[in-house]
Amino acid sequence: MGYVPLFMAVTDQPCVVIGGDAIAEQRVRALLAASAQVTVISGSLTPELHIMAANGTIQYRARALATGDLIGFRLAYCVDPDPTIAACATAEARNLGVPINVTDRPELCSFIVPAMVKRGPLQIAVSTSGASPALARILRQELAECFGPSYELLLTVLTSARRYLRDHEPDPARRAALSHALARALRDPLTHADYAAAEAELRRCIGVGLADLGIDPTAPSAVTTLPVTPESA
Repeated sequence: MGYVPLFMAVTDQPCVVIGGDAIAEQRVRALLAASAQVTVISGSLTPELHIMAANGTIQYRARALATGDLIGFRLAYCVDPDPTIAACATAEARNLGVPINVTDRPELCSFIVPAMVKRGPLQIAVSTSGASPALARILRQELAECFGPSYELLLTVLTSARRYLRDHEPDPARRAALSHALARALRDPLTHADYAAAEAELRRCIGVGLADLGIDPTAPSAVTTLPVTPESA
């Protein structure tokens, strides 16, 4: 099958996960991290999913999939091991035009889940088009080592600098040039925790420092280690 790489916006969009095991929990966490509205349809749940359902983090339909369950959803994941449920979910999703991923059944999928490295807003996806999830996981781990958690701080600084430039530099071409220069100049010092050098580059390029942008790179919340996720069908 042929694929094109896409990042789909799911903020505040209704998404459904069919199944309640550990893989379903991974799917739910990924959707919640993207600010989706999540419903789980399953006769059973992991303990963590039970907690999410009890506190209202997710909506829960405590039963097997039924006809019409996918109406109104923008995205669907099916992790239920029952092949009959998988086939029914796929048929309904196709009729409704809802993108669906069925775990370990690439022939039923309208999209596959890539191996992912996530560092704040930076997302690096790797896919072998389902040919070898094992190789995708190996490549993902190599990328995770190349692009460590410090890239989240780098993106935080670049985002704040971009906002500053929008407010203080009226020339779009000049803003673009400065943004490009900052991305090059700040990458090395911020990914090596050389905050003094980063401060100097910021002041050289746009005349303000980290504190002026509201950033304390030594704060515990400045960099958060984020999980990587495996490729699957």
